[in-house]
Amino acid sequence: MRLVFLGKPGSGKGTQSKFIVNEYKIPAISTGDLIRAAIKEGTELGKEFKSYTSAGKLVPDALVVAMVAERLQKADCDSGFLLDGFPRTVGQAESLEAWLGERGVPLDVVLNLSVPDPLLAERAEGRRFCGSCGSSFHVKFAPPKAENTCDHCGHLGLNQRDDDKAEVVQLRIAEYNEKTSPLIGFFKERNLLKEVDGVGELADVERRLRDALGSVS
Repeated sequence: MRLVFLGKPGSGKGTQSKFIVNEYKIPAISTGDLIRAAIKEGTELGKEFKSYTSAGKLVPDALVVAMVAERLQKADCDSGFLLDGFPRTVGQAESLEAWLGERGVPLDVVLNLSVPDPLLAERAEGRRFCGSCGSSFHVKFAPPKAENTCDHCGHLGLNQRDDDKAEVVQLRIAEYNEKTSPLIGFFKERNLLKEVDGVGELADVERRLRDALGSVS
């Protein structure tokens, strides 16, 4: 299964991609994770990425395409992959289409997880993570058992990512609407797009995604 998972910041792609990865035995490739790793390592590329992400802006196409192409050439992608956060522009989608076409491994499906903008902001701004083990929480929807303490490793002090702060979230949503929404039409023209309602209980959203994928496989 080779698929692209679309959805605005806070739509729940990261959470829902886990069952897809387990079901189809494919790696989830998150450009956000790849970029954050580069930033954490303090590489020159990471510093360049940070200048964009901390301002809520999209990283330039050329940098992201090169990073994703390198990742897709690793052995664990031979049987498929789930792309989360890529492509984000029509230009990136065209580059991905060409790259996969040259290798004779086209996409199977593109899922779009739809959530209204006001709910997206609430979801994103409430996210927290453990700086020690990386576990994720949400102050409203999935709070830790003990306030500000990781359930998994006991680390005291949960952090908020810079790109989850209110002012940056609003910028990210606005930029997504401007630059990424055109992908809906791009993939619809290629008969790859499947719209999935992302509002509701996690189990309900997962069921809708299973139904969408079931019609492909």
